[in-house]
Amino acid sequence: MFFSYGEQEVAYLKSRDKRLSAAIDRIGRIEREVRPDLFDALIHSIVGQQISTRAQQTVWSRIIARLGSVTPQTVLALPAGELQQLGLSMRKVSYIRSAAEAVQSGRIDLDSLAERSDEEVCRILTSLEGVGLWTAEMLMTFSMQRPDVISYGDFGIRRGLRMLYRHREITPERFARYRKRYSPYATVASLYLWAIAGGAIPELKDNGEKEKKR
Repeated sequence: MFFSYGEQEVAYLKSRDKRLSAAIDRIGRIEREVRPDLFDALIHSIVGQQISTRAQQTVWSRIIARLGSVTPQTVLALPAGELQQLGLSMRKVSYIRSAAEAVQSGRIDLDSLAERSDEEVCRILTSLEGVGLWTAEMLMTFSMQRPDVISYGDFGIRRGLRMLYRHREITPERFARYRKRYSPYATVASLYLWAIAGGAIPELKDNGEKEKKR
């Protein structure tokens, strides 16, 4: 399953920004996979913290092989020591079990988040151990498919903005202006900024690259 967007979002963004419009035409439609099960996506994000994508895939494959499906019940049915043996640090095991307990007990009602604002979703998700603002924003993007999410804390977003608009730095104030320009479809803009940051338009360079290395 891919992030869902259509002509309405694209037409709006193109009408708001000439450079982004040209990039959208150049890149074409973007298909980014989503994880619609929010609990599964939450645990997957915790597993991936501070490790490579390849290592995350390896550990996740072991978890699926052991649990079958990732639910609060299957997580809590497995002793902490056995979770650790799948390739998780004890800290991550603690985060995962804490999240499972919060959901199973009803302290966190993931189903009810669909009816809440982005700000409320972030507040609730970041109340969980091991879940920061960036993780909450990525869950809103790639699990909940919220339409108006763009993350200042994401390196790829800042890099994409630098490359597209030829900036050396993306300050919070500058970021806020772009966020306002893209709203209410900032998530689709994020997809294109990530693509740009990844080299989708080869002639666009990161003018802030040398500055970052110092």
